Amino acid sequence: MAYLKTLTSVVHAQAQGPQKEILDTALKQVGFIPNMYANMANAPAVLDTYLSGYGKFRGESGFTPAEQEVVFLAVSLVNGCTYCAAAHSMIADKVSGVPGPVLEAIRQGRPIPDARLAALYELTQDLVRTNGKPSRGKLDAFLQAGFSESQVLYIVLAVAVKVLSNYSNHAFGTQVDERFAAYKLA
Repeated sequence: MAYLKTLTSVVHAQAQGPQKEILDTALKQVGFIPNMYANMANAPAVLDTYLSGYGKFRGESGFTPAEQEVVFLAVSLVNGCTYCAAAHSMIADKVSGVPGPVLEAIRQGRPIPDARLAALYELTQDLVRTNGKPSRGKLDAFLQAGFSESQVLYIVLAVAVKVLSNYSNHAFGTQVDERFAAYKLA
């Protein structure tokens, strides 16, 4: 449920100034304007920061595309963002190559049948739940799974990016775009 009452989605065709500039950038990056972006454009710095951090996480983290989706899903599910859970589930399934049983386990809150992805998912959720103070056990499992300490910092970046999107979606009660609708959680 939305708690912002006077702001509405920015319509790309009617946008001007910084709102138009950031929506033009978004359109070039993803090929359409997701509802989330149209809402975030009310504060262009929010959408700009999101797009920059998202791109840097995707390009610099050293995580595979499937691992990246596991991180984004872990954060979005802890934060209760149904929009991002649907969007990243679709991307996980159709683009990033997350194995079906792994995606199903994540979406259903069951144990993940891949030890490496489970360690990644559990550390990410622990980082969010503990405000950046994960348990030694979750951190050790992550490192023993072959990830690096620097990748912990990239998870922090992903958490920051998802806070921007998750919290904005809460503020607006963002409707899931049609292309993600089949992945809405029940």
